[in-house]
Amino acid sequence: MDAKKVTPVAKPLNAKVKVPGSKSITQRALICAALAEGESFLEGALRSEDPDLLAHALTSTGVSVEFAADSFRVKGVGGRPHLSGKEIFMGNNGTGTRFFLAFASLGRGTPIVVTGTKRLCERPFKPLIDALRAWGAELRSLKNEGFLPVEIQGGGLSGQEVEVSVTESSQFLSALLLVGPYTKEPAKIKLTSPLVSRPYVDLTIAIMRAFGAEITEKESLFSVSHKRYQPKKFKVEGDASSASYFLAAAALAGGQVTVTNLPKESLQGDSAFAGILSRMGCEVSYQDGVTVKRDLAKPLKAIDINMGRYPDLVPTLAVVAAKAQGKTLIRGVPHLRFKETDRLKAVANELKKCGVPVEELEDGLIIEGQEKIKGAEIETYEDHRIAMAFAILGLVVPGIIIKNPSCVAKSFPNFWEVLEGLYRQ
Repeated sequence: MDAKKVTPVAKPLNAKVKVPGSKSITQRALICAALAEGESFLEGALRSEDPDLLAHALTSTGVSVEFAADSFRVKGVGGRPHLSGKEIFMGNNGTGTRFFLAFASLGRGTPIVVTGTKRLCERPFKPLIDALRAWGAELRSLKNEGFLPVEIQGGGLSGQEVEVSVTESSQFLSALLLVGPYTKEPAKIKLTSPLVSRPYVDLTIAIMRAFGAEITEKESLFSVSHKRYQPKKFKVEGDASSASYFLAAAALAGGQVTVTNLPKESLQGDSAFAGILSRMGCEVSYQDGVTVKRDLAKPLKAIDINMGRYPDLVPTLAVVAAKAQGKTLIRGVPHLRFKETDRLKAVANELKKCGVPVEELEDGLIIEGQEKIKGAEIETYEDHRIAMAFAILGLVVPGIIIKNPSCVAKSFPNFWEVLEGLYRQ
């Protein structure tokens, strides 16, 4: 299907939805389980394009993975991946690729090549590659230095202190942390730049600790002990980024939506979205999940917010801001330009098509909310978050057509089915 037209809802919502498991948690847990010695069970895991690509990559290094509808059974390699000489295709999975580069650097065997889509080969990897090389890994960029495709010869990681810049992505730090229990000397990772997307690093540390690792942090230095991961049964909570679209639906269309599998005490930074919507005029409650409610008699209010901790929420917030009274300032997210697409430019372009005034900043957006928004054909740039955010705008704006709707498979394969459920309440 090349395009999907979104039908506006006829009345305020009254819906309960269940979202897939967290992509961020699933991919981190896959690495921990793959490094542990023994069998782990990841219950409620996300089965979508990105985690599946990572899981298949892991199987090429001797990890055993059994795939089920919403779980992975993983038999790890005890910190000793075997490099099979294969070419590993990672699609546009930036997170999984960064984690896998670090994981495979622990391995031995026949060198492998890691590659992906054209866009993935344009995304930054150099700070991570440099740090892994400083730990003794043999990695070679086959075309452009610091970019995929990358050949990995492995040989293990020395550990000790290494420096890394996280200006472009916190995933460089998370990748190094995840392999920290298996370096030859205790791993110490020193940041040379301010940390973006801090909640994702907190998430990495929380999952590492759940699998038995020990991590300490002092100022900008992270230290990982040699306490190895233990196999375990691990429950993955609902994806907070995926939940944001349906909470935004309540904000835009009115009524209420409950996401049943996102706990109040979520590990994920993106669970903050409900609180952001409360600042804009919605009511939020936590019982059997998280509920956002809005009385259409009360207008949405524009806000000024630094989204540096929650960059994946920016497209969702942007479509809500398009219907809010006043000018919303979204700032602190220059690293959004290095995602599946340049998300700041993409969001600005598509909102302008809909007649919403947008000013694109170096690190954010200024969006002037409009009562009347026109429909448009939305270019998704093969970016799942652009597709899903503008689909939610289509619930209140006639004529929204989403091009390449299948790109949601990256993180939320049944998104369109769950969206259809809003009309049946």
